[in-house]
Amino acid sequence: MSRPHFAQDPMDPLLTTREAAQRLGVSLRTVQLWVEAGTLPAGRTPGGHRRIRLSAVEALAHRSGLRPAAPTSLSMAAAGTAPLDLLLVASSVDQLHLWQEVLQPLGSAISIRGANNGYTGLLQLGRKSPDLLVTDLAMPDIDGYAMLLTLSSLSDYSQLRVLAITTQTPHQIAERGGLPERVRVVHQPAPAIAVRAWVESEMTRMGRSPHVDSVS
Repeated sequence: MSRPHFAQDPMDPLLTTREAAQRLGVSLRTVQLWVEAGTLPAGRTPGGHRRIRLSAVEALAHRSGLRPAAPTSLSMAAAGTAPLDLLLVASSVDQLHLWQEVLQPLGSAISIRGANNGYTGLLQLGRKSPDLLVTDLAMPDIDGYAMLLTLSSLSDYSQLRVLAITTQTPHQIAERGGLPERVRVVHQPAPAIAVRAWVESEMTRMGRSPHVDSVS
């Protein structure tokens, strides 16, 4: 979230969002997402332009171990030869382990990344936009509802297919203005197998066969 005006400081220069993205090795849209979520503190110049302290960029890089992302082969993904990239953003370690366990039989058909809190989830989203996202809406450090609305407003993430786990009723979700069209909602208490069923249905929709590894 943006703070009031930033003054120039020769010991801690101000960076544009593009310069911050270049230093962190992520896209401009990713930096904008982190600023909106409060992950990367930002302020504005007297002229109204958003600026980020170099110290804030370096602190985020240090906390997260960010390095320039390795290029990915879009041609492999388009050809269907690469596993689907699935990101799990859970509200606790136990929830994350439960989801990972129920998805394990899908084997090499998917590549699973996981985060046990919203902050780490945002960092994972910033490093690479996944094919599929499963997230809890109730996280102690980040408003999952606001996160999904922000993602839907960014072109890099506007086509992302999402499964949202929530204790909110349909009426409560509607009162907040609803969720983006590509978000499927499962209400708690939701069995972990519901997560796998959604992933399998999305794989089928994409023309991928959900090969299930046999368990001896």
